[in-house]
Amino acid sequence: MIARAVEAGLERILVPGWDIASSEAALELAARHPGVVDAAVGIHPHDAASMDEPAWARLEALIADPRARAVGEIGLDHFRSLSPHDAQREVFDRQLALAADRGLPVLVHDRDAHDEVIDALLAWAGRAGQPARGVLHAFSGDAAMAQRLAQAGFLVSFALPVAFGSAVGPRAAATALAAGSFLVETDSPYLGPDREARNEPPTTLRVVAQLARLRGEDVRALVAPIREAYRSLVGA
Repeated sequence: MIARAVEAGLERILVPGWDIASSEAALELAARHPGVVDAAVGIHPHDAASMDEPAWARLEALIADPRARAVGEIGLDHFRSLSPHDAQREVFDRQLALAADRGLPVLVHDRDAHDEVIDALLAWAGRAGQPARGVLHAFSGDAAMAQRLAQAGFLVSFALPVAFGSAVGPRAAATALAAGSFLVETDSPYLGPDREARNEPPTTLRVVAQLARLRGEDVRALVAPIREAYRSLVGA
């Protein structure tokens, strides 16, 4: 799959963890594919209730690993609420603090928690002691949210739903944001091209093409800003 991605023209792939085991696996994948795969480590809001102090100790060790380029996927999910809201917020805030301590960006999951996520990120950016670095992944907010977070230094990442007319907020955000303030992603295995096809990294090429159509720009004009935004995010 990684070979197919490189052949299709992709340069870098950021693989996030969602719990301890997947975070360890992301680091191992990055070690096997240096220069192509970057790793993030973190606890998804769905898994927030599972965290105890031994798990926190292990997570801190993973965040300290030099292969860890970001802390994520972290955030809040009030749609499925697989962990209690107070546990989600505690785990989110604690991981934001760990990211600030290590000078790492954050990969943020936000589902039906827009206002709370905005408040948490703006507060974190104010106390981090350095420019905020992070990305709202598979963005589901609107143009106002995207612009507010972009002004604070965060990136917005678009997945394939930006191609669907029902994604009113993300599509509006895609036309409102300046070049260099957004990324593209698959959110694999979710948000794929259809029920039968695997959602592999080249799906991002379709996302870029759709963004170009929405923005009335040439596809090639978007590539360099996306590349530089990614490099700025992960420090590569």
